[in-house]
Amino acid sequence: MKTKRLARKASGALSDSRWGTPLEVGLNWPLMKNNIVREDLDAVCALLDQEDPILTQAHQVRAFEEEWSEWLGVKHSVFVNSGSSANLVTLAALKERHGAGGEVIVPTITWVSDIAAVLHCGFEPVFVDIDPRTLGMDNNQVLAKLSAQTRAVFLTHVLGYNALTGPLQNELGRRGVPLLEDVCEAHGGTFDGRKLGAIGLVSNFSFYYAHHLSTIEGGMVCTNDAELYETVRMLRSHGLVRELDSESRRKEYADEYVDLNPEFTFAYPGYNVRSTEINAVIGRSQLKRLDENILRRTENLQLFLKHLDPSLYQTDFATEGSSNYAFTLILKDPDAVLCRRVMTCLKTHGVEFRRGTAGGGNQLRQPYLRRLFGPDECTKYPCADHVHFFGLYIGNYPTLPRDKILRLCELLNSLAV
Repeated sequence: MKTKRLARKASGALSDSRWGTPLEVGLNWPLMKNNIVREDLDAVCALLDQEDPILTQAHQVRAFEEEWSEWLGVKHSVFVNSGSSANLVTLAALKERHGAGGEVIVPTITWVSDIAAVLHCGFEPVFVDIDPRTLGMDNNQVLAKLSAQTRAVFLTHVLGYNALTGPLQNELGRRGVPLLEDVCEAHGGTFDGRKLGAIGLVSNFSFYYAHHLSTIEGGMVCTNDAELYETVRMLRSHGLVRELDSESRRKEYADEYVDLNPEFTFAYPGYNVRSTEINAVIGRSQLKRLDENILRRTENLQLFLKHLDPSLYQTDFATEGSSNYAFTLILKDPDAVLCRRVMTCLKTHGVEFRRGTAGGGNQLRQPYLRRLFGPDECTKYPCADHVHFFGLYIGNYPTLPRDKILRLCELLNSLAV
């Protein structure tokens, strides 16, 4: 008997009575695939083949920033070494503008670095629940929690879905409250005819492994605000005044601090979060095919949601303007038995996944926030908790075969009792 089971496994089939039919083993579906291709590596080789190449931040970084700004539709971009660093220098620039203290409204479902940056820079995070159709902040709850202490709203476009609405944008503008956009998972998404990341005061992007665009490690801070741009440029590089683009501002510092070397004048207690010419070359190469890759990701998501059983799984996501990062697989109802079946099925078929979607689910359940807010605060956000316990995400990438998507939907749909 054991020999027969081994033979079936070796031939790529596994009988499982719980699902009633033989199942193939090995869809071989990793969470993400490396976006860096041969032409990107060739561009790096061309840089390294130069007689005396500059590899630290220089001309390639500047060119990537300019090309990214043009693609996004903003005036200024600053390339840094990660999306998390983009979060950090953004909040540090906000602190330099408004001073320490005050509140920043943040999502319960997001990546840790958004909230960590708020904490590191001395602001108090104020949490809101999510909108189940976007996985972003419930905009009505954001409006309800705006106060005289609000210094910014830090909104995350989770897994590529637009999380912004007209009423929120209009009210923030009326009150003069800055909108910060985390677009790390939503490159190329749109709202009201504009790309996400070109709408708020400042936006952050990540170019980590397998994001829509990857530079190995990397991130971008984008804004139309010239003063904020200059502050971020200095904060990126130790707070050095020489990093300023503005010649007149450099002169102002030199005239005021005549006892200092203009090349070593530190305006702020900054960081070293610079990137390199190698990362920038990869980014410039990938930017040429970014729009095509976004289109493929979007088509994949639409195919996935179209073929899922809506009686078992949520399929009514607000996909207009979305730029999918990963497939959202969320149970329609809280069902622990079905959730276990789903995870078993995925593991059996070699489909990698993550529970809780972006960043490990409800952030208030994470140790770093439980220590600050206690063990019960997390229970006040039921929509985030549903995603935390009954939500997963599965990899999406431009080369994902259509037949794999359809086969996975067939398997998932077969798990009903």
